Parts: sequence; structure tokens; C-alpha cells
Amino acid sequence: MDEQADRGVNRELHARFDDVYGQYQQLRSGLDTLQTRLATLRVTRRSADGQVTATVGAQGQLIEVELTSAVYRDRDAGALSRKITETIRVAATAAADATRDLVAESMPAGSGAMDFLRTGDYSALLGRADAALGKGEGKA
Repeated sequence: MDEQADRGVNRELHARFDDVYGQYQQLRSGLDTLQTRLATLRVTRRSADGQVTATVGAQGQLIEVELTSAVYRDRDAGALSRKITETIRVAATAAADATRDLVAESMPAGSGAMDFLRTGDYSALLGRADAALGKGEGKA
């Protein structure tokens, strides 16, 4: 009787492993696509007056700044500097949102990676592992 129970448990474990491994393969395939999409992501934003255009990548890195000739009419360097900075900030924020959306398509809901992207809290990356280890500590 014990042998039959062991076989049943082994079948269940094998089925569970196959399921988890299938999920891993799907996730891994999605990550390759995600990496390509993130590498090519570009977000462009214009200042309210259209004089400054900033393009950034997925990580908010500045790729290009364009200025129209109209910026030379107003000789206030401080105002121009603030306008450029604000336009880049808006583009970087939009890139962070776009990156989070792309990652959300590839990650399971409630994953630590998604929590980290949403909050910037590094503990979110290890939360599940910490919880699993904490649950396992009380067992002998």
C-alpha cells in the first residue's frame, strides 16, 4: 500500500514539476522578447511651447535633445535650462511608465520584479524568497 501511495505522490510531484517548468520556459521566452523591446524603446516628449524635444530610452537615459530656433529669441538661459530639464524629466517619467507596462506583459502578476518597478523598493525583489525562508525556518 505504501508503494502505491509513493507512486501517487511521485506522479503528483512530476506533474507539478512539469507545470512549473512549462511556466519557466514561457517566462524565459517572454524575457528574450522583453529584452529586445526594451533595448529599442524610445520615448519623446516636447515642452509645452514646442521649443524643446527630448528623447530617452527605457532606463530614462537621454538619447537626444532638440531645440527649435525660437529658443534664441528669449535670452534667459535659466528659463531655457529649466525647460530642457523639465522636458527630459517628463520624457524619463513616461519611459519608466512604458518600461513598467512592457515588463508587466512578461511577468506574473504580483511578482517581486513588478512590485520593485512600481515602488522602487528593493525589498520587493526578495520578498517571496524571504517569506519562503521564514516559513521554512520553523520546520525541522
